[in-house]
Amino acid sequence: MAQHEVKLWSALRPFAQGEASVRVKARTIRELFARLEADYPGMAPFIRQGIAVSVDGTLYRDSWDTELPEGAEVFLLPRIQGG
Repeated sequence: MAQHEVKLWSALRPFAQGEASVRVKARTIRELFARLEADYPGMAPFIRQGIAVSVDGTLYRDSWDTELPEGAEVFLLPRIQGG
């Protein structure tokens, strides 16, 4: 299982001791969320409300079974609600 550097938006950083990114072992986006909730419980409400994930520049909003490639660039972003 690959370890990924996950970049955080500013609202999540206080739950990661102010860090701009964290390292997480995960195969899929779903596993990524589970590990983040376990390792950084303060992020759980944000994850449950909805987070968008950018993997190598592609935005995912609901495809949580998507595999994370080795060395992928991963960003967590606030989910933007459409109208």
